[in-house]
Amino acid sequence: MSVKYLLDENIDPEYRVQLLYHQSDLVVLMVGDEGVPPKGTKDPEILCWCEDNNFILVTNNRRSMPVHLSDHTAEGRHILGILTIRLNADMG
Repeated sequence: MSVKYLLDENIDPEYRVQLLYHQSDLVVLMVGDEGVPPKGTKDPEILCWCEDNNFILVTNNRRSMPVHLSDHTAEGRHILGILTIRLNADMG
């Protein structure tokens, strides 16, 4: 099974470029790409999509995502993982 990441719409697309540059066999999609949730999709729906499609979510949403994740797991659901990054973090 290959590692698959879904970057939320607030993540700089350069993260995808850098991830694929360093490990080209990854699957890295962004919200709004063809075949994934469109931009503007609510976080709970994105969590469900990630669960259904075996993606790890990459987000900068450290404020409300823990609440959405708690609700998601309270419904008996799961997700492979969520990576949170700071928007002002250096990519280097």
